[in-house]
Amino acid sequence: MDDRQKSTDERSAARKLEDRERAITNIVLLLIFVALVGIGVWLSDGLLDARRADECISSGRRNCNPIDLPPR
Repeated sequence: MDDRQKSTDERSAARKLEDRERAITNIVLLLIFVALVGIGVWLSDGLLDARRADECISSGRRNCNPIDLPPR
């Protein structure tokens, strides 16, 4: 009976270690995913700004930069 108890304890300890490693892996993957989404949003915003500027310049207008007005 003592051998069974030891093997059961070893299995439960191994499962706890696997669960902990799986949780850490999931957290790391989530952080990588969030970083990739953030980079994608940043890049798409930059591409949209470049396209707007290109369309403005292509239409023959000058001074296509947006003018920031102070709040009233």
